[in-house]
Amino acid sequence: MIRQLLKRMATPLLQRAQRFYLRKPRKYSYKGQSVTVMPGVFPPFLTLSTKILLEYLEPIDIAGKSLLELGCGSGIISVCSSARGAKVTASDINVIALKALRENPSATGIEIVESDLFNALRGRNFDYIVINPPYYAKEAEDVAGKAWFCGSGFEYFRKLFAQLPDFLSAEVLMILSEDCDIETISRIATANSLKMEVMKELRKAGERNFIFRVCASSPGS
Repeated sequence: MIRQLLKRMATPLLQRAQRFYLRKPRKYSYKGQSVTVMPGVFPPFLTLSTKILLEYLEPIDIAGKSLLELGCGSGIISVCSSARGAKVTASDINVIALKALRENPSATGIEIVESDLFNALRGRNFDYIVINPPYYAKEAEDVAGKAWFCGSGFEYFRKLFAQLPDFLSAEVLMILSEDCDIETISRIATANSLKMEVMKELRKAGERNFIFRVCASSPGS
């Protein structure tokens, strides 16, 4: 509890460090694949979640599979998945992030879509949907802040889980940290006839992270 409180207190400092470090574009690489992280885009090098998702996906055979990175940010998961043979769609609301990804030679062949959650993806089907969501319960001041904050009333998750039942033909994978209110997020999922199954729990740098599979809940569960 004390560590979680300190982490929440440190989050504004982390964002200020992000803004300072990202005063100019920075490169981020993972196993031979690189992206340019622009100012105002979620920084995969200052957090654990992106790398944990990349590591989780590694043993999964995604060659030839359709994969959506919902809220792609820098797009490193999309680039790495495309390099492994997946048919990738990368979506985000941050046009700066999308522009940088479009200009990345490694993103050739990736479908890049400006979309607020699934708004521009209606009627689509995917084999995998990967989500690294904003989960701090606070209002975002700008588009960059929406990569961190889900709204004081968890509006991001209310909209996500309301839309997600139309896309459950996919294996939906979402990462959350113990530092967020997982209980409230799970309740919102349940209210939309969804459940969150823990697929992997991992402690890194003193922080527990959980990869959840989001799927339809069975009657009475």
